[in-house]
Amino acid sequence: MAQAGVYGSRLGQPLQAKNAPSLIARTLRSAELAVTETRNDGPVPGLSGSLPSADAYLVSLKFRDYPDCECWERGRSVIKTNIHGGATYLYDLKRDPRYVIDKPFHSLFFYLPRSALDDIARQAGAPRIGELAYEPGIGHDDAVVRNLGASLLDALRRADETNQLFVDHMLHALTAHVAQAYGGLRPNAKPIRGGLAPWQLDRACDRLESDLAGKLSLRQIAAEFGLSVDHFSRAFRISTGLPPHRWLLRQRVKTAPQLMTVRDVPLSEVAKSAGFANQSHFTKVFSTIVGVSPGAWRRDMRGSSDSET
Repeated sequence: MAQAGVYGSRLGQPLQAKNAPSLIARTLRSAELAVTETRNDGPVPGLSGSLPSADAYLVSLKFRDYPDCECWERGRSVIKTNIHGGATYLYDLKRDPRYVIDKPFHSLFFYLPRSALDDIARQAGAPRIGELAYEPGIGHDDAVVRNLGASLLDALRRADETNQLFVDHMLHALTAHVAQAYGGLRPNAKPIRGGLAPWQLDRACDRLESDLAGKLSLRQIAAEFGLSVDHFSRAFRISTGLPPHRWLLRQRVKTAPQLMTVRDVPLSEVAKSAGFANQSHFTKVFSTIVGVSPGAWRRDMRGSSDSET
């Protein structure tokens, strides 16, 4: 299936970014959400290329200052201003946003199609969101975007250790935030107070445990109950105290000790069987949750077993 959204190379090439890694999620109605990292420390001066036109927005978190940035929309220069590292900027892909590239840059771009914003409004029982409120070249001090961006930047650089549930959770949270902060979304529906029904929770946990590697998406699991991704995530957290991606990490850590009690099974094999990307990922997560490394835990257990015999 051909890529439709403006992310990855479709975003990176017009911006002269040789590498443009991206992570993708989908809503219940299969609208694409994505985050892409773009960076160029030695650009060739010139006007950036046109991005594919779409009824969608790009929300960008800048990681470095960009003085005297000349911003274009609809084929003409509209403002020349200083871009500030740490600030958030919005772009409407219907307006052919471009800028003069003449200095090094480093940014994250979140791709949010209109259909995803419509889904957020529908799920909240609110009216359809109009155009997002922004001015070209004018940044926003947005702590939520900064925090989500920092987490996703780390995920982009550790893609092999990042499970789909985490990506789904973060990109849906970003979309909901943008809808409220820049689209004026005001939910009409009463907040969800209860968790999942016992049968729903049992089934959801079984589905998650059957895929410790985390390849299943939140969209797929939520669809089995006829729920939106946001509704399912909130209800699951109410029921378990953890969002789905963190609950899954805990289950991996619970599974690992059972495997480590088998003598002579390498930790690399334990990591793979428990759903971790590799032994390094296993060691990091296990040490954080349990307080000791897998190797130390295994040595302690063997020492206890030997002393009892």
